[in-house]
Amino acid sequence: MGKSFLFARSASAALAAALWAGSAAAQGSAPQAVQLPVLDLSEALREVAVQTGRSIIAPDELVRGRHAPALSGTYTAEQAVAILLEGSGLAFRLVDGALVISAPGDARRPASDAAEQAGITVTGTRIRGTAPVGSAVILIDRSAIERSGYVTTQDILQTLPQNFGGAPNEGTTAISLDPNTGKNTGTGSSLNLRGLGNASTLVLLNGDRPPLGGFAGVFSDLSLIPASAIERIEVIADGTSAIYGSDAVAGVVNVIPRLRFEGAETSVRLGTADGDSEELLASQIVGRGWDGGHAVVAYEFYRRSALAAAKRDHVTDDLRRFGGPDLRGGYASPGTILAGGQTFAIPEGQDGTGLSPAELVAGAVNRGDGWAMVDVLPMQRRQSVFAAVTQVLGAALRVYAQGLFSVRDFERRARTISDAPRTVPVTNPFYVDPLGTGQPVRVQYDFGADLGRERRVGTVRGYGLTAGLQADLGRWSVDVRSNVGHQSERSSILNRVNSARLALALLDPDPGRAYNLFGDGPSTNPATIDFVRGSTTSSNRGTVWSATVRADGPLVTVPGGEVRIAVGGEFRQEHYRDGPTVSDTVSLEPRVLPPIDLPGARRIRAAYAEVLIPLFGGGFTLPGLRRLDLSAAVRTERYSDFGTATNPRFGLNWEPFAGVRLRASYGTSFRAPGFDNLRQDPGTRLLFAFTIPDPASPTGRSNILVERGNDPRLRPETATTWSVGADLEPRILPGLRAEVTYFNIAYRDRITSPAANLFNFLVNRPTYAGIIEDNPSPETIASFYSSPFFVNPLGIAPDTIAAVIDARLQNLSVVRQSGLDADLRYAFRAFGGQAEVGASGTYIFNIDQALTPTAPVRDVVDILGNPVDLRIRGRALWSRGPWAASLFVNYLDSYTNLTNVTPQRVGSWTTLDAQLSYRLPERNGLLSGLRVALGATNLLDSDPPYAAYNLGLVITGYDPDNASPLGRVVSLQVTKAW
Repeated sequence: MGKSFLFARSASAALAAALWAGSAAAQGSAPQAVQLPVLDLSEALREVAVQTGRSIIAPDELVRGRHAPALSGTYTAEQAVAILLEGSGLAFRLVDGALVISAPGDARRPASDAAEQAGITVTGTRIRGTAPVGSAVILIDRSAIERSGYVTTQDILQTLPQNFGGAPNEGTTAISLDPNTGKNTGTGSSLNLRGLGNASTLVLLNGDRPPLGGFAGVFSDLSLIPASAIERIEVIADGTSAIYGSDAVAGVVNVIPRLRFEGAETSVRLGTADGDSEELLASQIVGRGWDGGHAVVAYEFYRRSALAAAKRDHVTDDLRRFGGPDLRGGYASPGTILAGGQTFAIPEGQDGTGLSPAELVAGAVNRGDGWAMVDVLPMQRRQSVFAAVTQVLGAALRVYAQGLFSVRDFERRARTISDAPRTVPVTNPFYVDPLGTGQPVRVQYDFGADLGRERRVGTVRGYGLTAGLQADLGRWSVDVRSNVGHQSERSSILNRVNSARLALALLDPDPGRAYNLFGDGPSTNPATIDFVRGSTTSSNRGTVWSATVRADGPLVTVPGGEVRIAVGGEFRQEHYRDGPTVSDTVSLEPRVLPPIDLPGARRIRAAYAEVLIPLFGGGFTLPGLRRLDLSAAVRTERYSDFGTATNPRFGLNWEPFAGVRLRASYGTSFRAPGFDNLRQDPGTRLLFAFTIPDPASPTGRSNILVERGNDPRLRPETATTWSVGADLEPRILPGLRAEVTYFNIAYRDRITSPAANLFNFLVNRPTYAGIIEDNPSPETIASFYSSPFFVNPLGIAPDTIAAVIDARLQNLSVVRQSGLDADLRYAFRAFGGQAEVGASGTYIFNIDQALTPTAPVRDVVDILGNPVDLRIRGRALWSRGPWAASLFVNYLDSYTNLTNVTPQRVGSWTTLDAQLSYRLPERNGLLSGLRVALGATNLLDSDPPYAAYNLGLVITGYDPDNASPLGRVVSLQVTKAW
């Protein structure tokens, strides 16, 4: 078997429409206006699928190098395909509503093989050959991937309007309001549909759960999936726990590999972010079919160099150039002396020898930008191998296996996490006494010039293996499969200060060995600098194992068609473990710290059933009831640590007449707490003092005490989701298609930490009243200050504390969200070729959130740290013969920043992506199948809108949740099909 193309509609929300017609073989297709020039046969078949809405499956080895005649008229899909195949020696047959192209000799192929190609299982349902009833499927196919201008899976999915970037991603690591970004130990990338949290979006690889990444498996790491091995990505932005179980509250993303690729394809891409960061991608895929079997192997290498913060003006602590405040910290080189409650700035331009107290600047502080010599995006280097094989055994049995292995290395210069005042004793030969007291002094000093910036380096390895056996028992199919996945992460922070060895070096009276904190760095003997250089190294790993048995097929025949059913059972085990940490920062010799004690293995047993009932359709119709389908599904799961959860789902598709389909869905979903959520060891606790905005304070700010950690009373999250939508294809205007969906989500007991809104606690006091204790007693304050878990980075005095806030991870009482998804497209002939214009977007009406049962409901949409109400991706596509061009417009609406006392409006942001490509015709000898694409993302190099993104210890001038600092990326990609 060779590579088979599933020709459907364009990449935005189209698969459901293409399979809509295919869901009932008896339905047939109504005549459509079809206009085609002379094209390659593969392109002509694709255009017929687009213009008629029918699924067409064409093995690549049959259509490669063939040409098709022009078409102009009104045809059914069958009529159009028959004309295109005239004289080719090829034929087609109808299988489950799809038109399958075949050669005369293909009659010898097992029937199960053709059924496998046509009986496609679409994300959102377990019943083959149908689309999920009641929900729209967002499709990103191979053509859309190639035209997007992006080459990594995470970047491709970040373009979805339904996605919110506030989640673990390489650009948000430790600089986001989302609490999980700090657990992104391997600088991976996740997806966050609807902004309900990355843990509420289920990611699948060809229907299987991959192992999770980050500490304790807090997210699915998309960065390990090579985009060159992807056939298509299907997204359901709707609750699907009745189909897939936990984590599918906001939706599911299924990445489907190129299992049917035939031949060979080599691709090389070079890209540059205006010379500030470069990327290289090289990939090779090889596939071969034989009688009853097929194998494919794909390899991809990807490397992108780091992006320095100095290359982007908006990545800085000093926001004065934007009209904002100077938020640089008090650590610099030269540093600042602290003595007698006063500050004394050390002058520049001297090496700390012979410095006198008279040269110090009393009452001043030398300030340093924490982004100096730091990377805002890390270097990423990845190698991935994907392989799949299938073999038919007899007429009704098929065995299959597939596997993915990826290894990714990363490196970035990071903001310093070890800043602290250093005590200089009087024995230090460079000691300066600004007050003449003869007492030790403290110095705030930036060691970056001495040691180099702290560097985070590490490696992530992941693999997934699936093997299964599929048997066709008449028209029923039974599938037994097992999957195992493993992901491990190891990372180090280099160039840290070893405080124990630094104390010795500061105490040393020998000028040749002592550490000098009183000059421009470096002013110390290099051997001494190396002596105080420290590091930490940590690791974690996770394993997922599952076994599944499922069956689907027709049950009975009713007037509207066949009632189809799917049933199955699953067992899954998840286990996440932390490794020992090697710390070389607080003792003279490295210390090995024991692993964090995570909960043991979690075991899940599940059973499900799904039924599709065609009430009207085919030859059984009534006025206003051209087609009516109902579906129902239920899934029961028993967790070894959280008991049993049962979730139903119902769907309806109603086609009153040709060109109009109405749909609705209703279901419940749930998500069990993650492994890190369940920890109760001392390492989860953090008590700290901080200063935050307070409009009720005369100074506009107040000092508070904050408790963070895990609430031991955590419960699973639950949700009720429903949606209604319409798909319109007016016959009076062929080529026009519109989809619109209203969604409503009622999310209860959502697990999150209110600490993400640290700077809003007192600005929006009524919202957080349930966790705020005003005017705490001296005993309460004393218990914080005496706790071994207490830190006081700003040196706040106990008698200035105004409130205590419980910001532990807990179940929020309610989150209610509603909005609209829409996709509009119009395909037409233009400039001698085929053109399409359209746009997809999401508009969120509200995200009503209440922290506690007694707290007022607050709408947080359009507030920094939460999704923006409107996001649109427009497109204009054109192709003619070997030429193709695309233009995308990305729009993000304006929103409000409340992390300061005075609210700030963050402006809207519009960027353009463009690509021009040329594919050499098949008859060009060695150059046959060569495609050259020149592209640019953020074509006009539009900077992110200014946002004073203030997390206290981390500041930027832009919002990393909603914008990328990368800027314009120009790329050249050459792809050769062999």
